Amino acid sequence: MTASSDAAQPASTTAAPLADWPRIESPVKTDAVLEARIARILSDMTLAEKIGQMTQPEIKAITPDEVRRYHIGSVLNGGGSWPSMNKHATVTDWLRLADAYHDASMRSDAKTPIPVIWGTDAVHGHSNVFGATLFPHNIGLGAAHEPALVERIGQATAQATRATGIDWVFAPTLAVAQNVRWGRSYESFSSDPALVRAYAADYIRGFQGDLRGDGTVVATAKHYIGDGATDQGHDQGNAVIPLREMINVHGQGYYGALGEGVQTVMASFNSWHDVEAGVDYGKMHGTHELLTVALKQKMGFDGLLVSDWNGIAQVPGCSNASCPQSINAGMDMVMVPEDWKAFIANTTKQVEAGEIPMSRIDDAVTRILRVKLRAGLFDRKPSDGRYAGKESAVVHRELAREAVRKSLVLLKNENGALPLKPGMRVLVVGPGADDMPRQAGGWSLTWQGTDNTNADYRNADTVLAAMREALGADHVTFDARGENVDASKFDAVVAVIGETPYAETNGDIIASETMSHSRRFPADLAAVRAAAATGKPVVTVLLSGRPLYTNDLLNLSNAFVAAWWPGSEGGGITDVLVASKDGKPRFDFQGRLPFSWPGTPCPAPENRPDPKNPPLFARMYGLTYAKPAPVAHLDESTVTSCGEATSVPVFNTAAAAPFALQVEANGATQAIGASLNDTLRFPTAKPAIEVATSQVNTQQDAKRVTWHAPARVFARSAGPVNLNNIAFADGALQFDVIVHAAPTSPVVLAMNCGKTCDGVDIAPALSKLAIGTKATLKVPLKCFSQRKVDVGAVVEPFSVSVTAPFSASFTRIAVVAGAARAADAIDCGTP
Repeated sequence: MTASSDAAQPASTTAAPLADWPRIESPVKTDAVLEARIARILSDMTLAEKIGQMTQPEIKAITPDEVRRYHIGSVLNGGGSWPSMNKHATVTDWLRLADAYHDASMRSDAKTPIPVIWGTDAVHGHSNVFGATLFPHNIGLGAAHEPALVERIGQATAQATRATGIDWVFAPTLAVAQNVRWGRSYESFSSDPALVRAYAADYIRGFQGDLRGDGTVVATAKHYIGDGATDQGHDQGNAVIPLREMINVHGQGYYGALGEGVQTVMASFNSWHDVEAGVDYGKMHGTHELLTVALKQKMGFDGLLVSDWNGIAQVPGCSNASCPQSINAGMDMVMVPEDWKAFIANTTKQVEAGEIPMSRIDDAVTRILRVKLRAGLFDRKPSDGRYAGKESAVVHRELAREAVRKSLVLLKNENGALPLKPGMRVLVVGPGADDMPRQAGGWSLTWQGTDNTNADYRNADTVLAAMREALGADHVTFDARGENVDASKFDAVVAVIGETPYAETNGDIIASETMSHSRRFPADLAAVRAAAATGKPVVTVLLSGRPLYTNDLLNLSNAFVAAWWPGSEGGGITDVLVASKDGKPRFDFQGRLPFSWPGTPCPAPENRPDPKNPPLFARMYGLTYAKPAPVAHLDESTVTSCGEATSVPVFNTAAAAPFALQVEANGATQAIGASLNDTLRFPTAKPAIEVATSQVNTQQDAKRVTWHAPARVFARSAGPVNLNNIAFADGALQFDVIVHAAPTSPVVLAMNCGKTCDGVDIAPALSKLAIGTKATLKVPLKCFSQRKVDVGAVVEPFSVSVTAPFSASFTRIAVVAGAARAADAIDCGTP
C-alpha cells in the first residue's frame, strides 16, 4: 500500500537541471578595507604562527597556555567533552574556559595577536551543555516543513552558544539522505533537496544574522559533499553516483547556505566515485576538484574549509598528524584533536621542503583571518555581550515545544483513538515513556547520547511526565512492560517505544539486516502486544532517528505517531495527543513525512526506487484530525534478512547487537558496559586487566585494554551466530589495533574459547607494528575451524587472552567476507 498526502508541498526547484557547479552570490561581500587589514596581518606572521592558525585541537588535549605558545587558531569540544570533564559544568564554567583560551591567544608574542575561535557541535540546540534546551533533531524539523521555524531555532541556539563564550557551531548538517540505513539519517532534514536548500538558508540566517550581532555565531555547512549518498547507507562510505546527481541533489543545501553567506564549510568523511564518468575522486578530505575547484573557484566560497575529526587520516598516505595532500587539496583548518603538536611539526617540515606551497598556506590563513574579522572576534572577548554567562540564555523550552508539536507525523488514527480526552484513565507502557536519553537521541550531552540518565537532563520532560501533567497524575499509570495489569481500570493505553540513541557509524543498519524495528527491539513489540491484549484503544508513539518497518506495530495500534527524536520537550507530544477540556484538539498534526516510510523490511533507497518494493507511505504523507484517512490491515513480513551477510559487526565504539564486551580474570567475569567515559579495573582489589575508551579512527571509537596479569577480553552473544556463509566466502575476523606496549608473551586470539583456548597467537604480528601506529589485522576463519571451532554456532567471535603485561586499543571488530583473501591476512599455518 502506498499512501500520499494532498497537503501543500514546499516549493521545488523548477529550473533546468544544472550541468556544473553554479556560482553562488553571497550577501557577505568582499570588503577592501578588511582585505587590506588581512594582508597586513599576514605579512607580519611567521610560518609557526600561520600553521598554528590552521590547527584545531580538542579542549581535553590543549591548555590555554599552549594556545598562546603555539599560536593556535581554533579549539573544539567533541561530543562528550566538557570543561574539566564535568558533564554538569555550568554555563559559567564554559564561559570561564572560553575566556581563558581567548585571553591566552591575545597574549601571544605575535606582532598582531589573533583571537582563537572555539567550535562546538550544537546540532539540536547547544546539546553538549547541561540544562540546555534540546530541539528535535533535523529529521523532525524537516517533518514540520516550516523553514522559518529553523531560523528561530538557529537564533535561539546562537544565543545559547554565545552564553557559554563559544563563537562557532558545526551546524547545520545539509545531507540529503537517500538510504535510512545510514546512522546519521536523523541529521538530515529530508530526502527532498529543495527542502534541504530552503532549511539551509533559514538556519544559516538564524545562526549568523549579520555576523556582528550580540547573539550571533559563525555557522558551518556540513558535510561537504555527498555524505547522504553513500552506497548502502554506510557511514563514511562511498557515494557511487554521477556528477549530475551530486550537483543537483546533494549540492542543493550548499547553494542555500552559501546564498546566505555561511562562513565555514566542513569536509565529509565519505568518498565519491562517479562511475558514469569513470572518475574516482576518493576521500573528500583529499579531493582538490571538490574542495578547491568546485567549492572555492566555481561556487565562489571565500570562507574557511575545516576538516572533520581526524578526517585527514583517511586520505591515502596520510595520518592523524600529517596530510599535505589535504592541505594542497584546499583544506584551510585541520581538526587534529589529540595529535596537534605532531601535526604542526610535520606541516612545518612539509612547507620547508616544498611539499606544501607557501601560497597555499597564505590562502588558508587569509580565509581564517577573514572569518574571524567578519565575525568581530578581534573586537570582543567571549564574556562580552548580554547573553554571556546567563543560564537563562540556554533555555528555550517554549520554542522547542512548538517545534515538537509541528514535527509529529500521524500515520494512523482509527475509531477516534486520538485525541485523548481529559478525565480518561490512561495506562502508559513502553521503554521510551520515561527515558530522556531515548527521547533526546544522539549528540545529546555525549557523542552517542549514551552514558546518560534522566538526571542529566535538568530542563526537560519525558513523555510520561508530560502525560501526567496533561491528564493529571492520578489518571496516568505507568508500567513499562504492560504485563499483568487490570485492563478494567483504564480507558486507553499509550505505548512509547523507540530506538536507543546512537551517532554516526554506530547507528548504521547493515545491508543484510532488515529495517524491522521489532527485530532490533523485541521489548518494544512485547510492550505493544501487551497493550493490545488489554482490549483498550492503543496509541503508539515511536521515538526514532529514521523511518522504520513497523507493519506489525501499526496493526496492533489504533493510532500511531512518528515523533522522531524530539529532544527535551515531551510536552510537545501531549499538546497534540491530549484534547482540551471541551474534548477538541488543542493542536492538530502538522508534520508530514520528510522521507518515505518502509513498506517492507528491506526497503529500496529513495534515489533508487523499486516498483516491486514500494514504500508504505510516500514522502509528505501525514494525517490530521481535520483530514483523517483509513489505514488497511497490513501484511506482516516474516523476512529475517535482506540478503547474505557480507559482514557481522562485533564492536565499533560500542558492541553491536547481539554481542556484549566482557572481561575475565581469576575465573570471574565482568561486563564492560556502554560507558565511553569510565575506566573498568577488574578485579577491583587487584586489577589484572583495565579497559578504557580510546581512539583509533575517530573519537571514542576504541577500547584500550591493558593487561597486568592473566586475563582476557571478549565479545559474547546470548545465542550462537552462524558464520558458515562468511567462512565459505573466505571470511576473516578483522579488527583495527594500535599497540601501546609490545607483548612479552603469547597474545591468543580465539573464538568460542572457555577457560582454555586453542586459538591463534597474534603476538608475532603485533610485535612487528610500530608503537602507536594503527594496523588492521585479518585472521581467516579457517584458522579457527582448523582448531575445532564450529563457525556455524559462534557465541564468542572475538577473545584475546594474555598472561603478561601488554596494552593495545581495539576497534572495528567484525567478521568480514573475502578478508581472508587479502595479501596481508595472517597465515596461521596448521595447528
